[in-house]
Formats: sequence, structure tokens, C-alpha cells
Amino acid sequence: MKLWKINCMEDKFPGMWQRWFKNQCVGVGWYSGWNYRLTGGKQNPGWSRARNAIQEVANGDWVIVALRGHRIGRVGEVTGKAISDDEKDWNPLVPESKGYPDGEIGRRIFVRWDLLTGPDDRDLIIKLPHGSRLTPGELRPTICEIQSHSLQKFRRVMNDPANWVGLDTHFDYESALQGYIAAYPHELEDGLLPHPDIKVREKIFRDSTRSDVLLIDRHERPVVVECKQGPPTIDDIAQLRHYMRHLARETDHKPRGILVHGGALNLAENVRRAAAKKPKVEVIRYALKVDFDRSR
Repeated sequence: MKLWKINCMEDKFPGMWQRWFKNQCVGVGWYSGWNYRLTGGKQNPGWSRARNAIQEVANGDWVIVALRGHRIGRVGEVTGKAISDDEKDWNPLVPESKGYPDGEIGRRIFVRWDLLTGPDDRDLIIKLPHGSRLTPGELRPTICEIQSHSLQKFRRVMNDPANWVGLDTHFDYESALQGYIAAYPHELEDGLLPHPDIKVREKIFRDSTRSDVLLIDRHERPVVVECKQGPPTIDDIAQLRHYMRHLARETDHKPRGILVHGGALNLAENVRRAAAKKPKVEVIRYALKVDFDRSR
């Protein structure tokens, strides 16, 4: 049994991971009609490596779906393949269009998703923590065998809810989150209120920057909130401290800083250390949940 990684081009083809999940397959492109053939045809380094890999993948092997940003979807057991140069095997997951007259991602490897590993919600994926990430040599190819970690190690990481994150979309999380916290600050922390001084709330600092949300806590202490859609970085913490310094000069009060993010619950060690330095930055993870009901 071999463990394979295949890149899901979610950034180029939005919704591709959901298509793979629904169709119980993964896939690659390189249509034989463009002279990308399993034998002969165009000589292309990327295709040559992918061609060798997809021919080597066998029933009973396991595949991990990789997305950008050290994230993975599910793990699945290979159950079959439709990868030949025969026209009947080309079944594109990207429909035909003017831009893609023959469709795209049409060579399929069929899998049975392991639904007992990872989150139940297919809109959640896994952010690999440091120490469990793929090597640069494993990240670059479209498809390759994984030798740096075992399937058992990936299962342990995938079953830890602290590593679960949302699948990014084109929805503007940061603006929506800013508006929500400004309207319902008590949901972030009991006792928080919008800062009473509208001039301070709408203050543009001398360097033309402006904080996301400005609140005041139950002890009358200003609170600067910075919102980030993805996992927090050292630069995000530095940016928040920059706002805190500006606000301290404007109000003559020592403010608190809260960084709200949509990354994994577990922080990278360097980010945790940076946040703990003075002035301390509180780091809080959010999860977006939306319900819809048909009107009657």
C-alpha cells in the first residue's frame, strides 16, 4: 500500500474539492486530445511526472487531497481509475466552455472517502501543524507518493478538532466579521461595548492607517480588535500592536489588543511566543455558522 498526495486546484477552479468529494474521485488534466499521452506525445516535465504517478497508483492505495496553505481535505482509498488516452475515459470535472473547450481535470482516480477520519462537515478541512507538513518536494508535483509521514500520523492530525479550519471562499469574511463584532461586541467578550467616543472610533491615525474595530471593556479600557480571515501571523500581531501604540497616544490609556482569526485552534509556536510578549495580544479563533430556512 502506498500513500499519495494530489493537489486540488481550488484556487483556479473554485468548488473543485466539493466536486471531488461528491463524485468520490480525484483527478488530473492533460487531455490526450492535446497530445498529452501515456506513451509518446508531448514531452512536458510536469506531465511526465504526473503520468508516471497516475499509472503507478493502484487499488488499495490511499490518497490525500492537498490544498494551498498546508491544508488537506480528506483521505480516500483508491478503488479504480479512468486515466487512459481513450476518449471515453476523459470525463472532465470542469465543464466545457469557451475557455476550456474540452473541459479540464478529466483523468479520474476513483476513491472511497474515509468519513471516519477528519471533521463530519465537508466544508471543514485540516490545517497541517508544523511537524506534520509535507516536504517541498512533495508539495510541488501535481501528484506524488508521500514518504515523509505515515497514513496513521495524518489520521491523528486530521482527527484533532484544533486543526480544523473552514474552506476559504470568495466571501469577504473580514469585513463581515468586523461589522458583526462592532454590532455585537458582547459576543466576543461579555461586557464589551462600542467605544463611546465616535471621533476615536473613526480615527484615522497619523500614518493613514485605521484599526478594524474599537471597543471599550467593562473596566473602561480601550480594546483594539483586528480581524483576519486566515491563520494569524507575526506580521498580524505587529500590525495590531502598531494600532495599540497609536491609540495609547490618542487616548492616554493603555489599550488591550485582540486578534480574531479564522485559522486552526492551535497556533504556530512562533505566533504564540510573539503574542505573549508585552504588550500582550489576545488571540481568539472564530467559526462562521449560517442557517437558512425557506420562508412560508
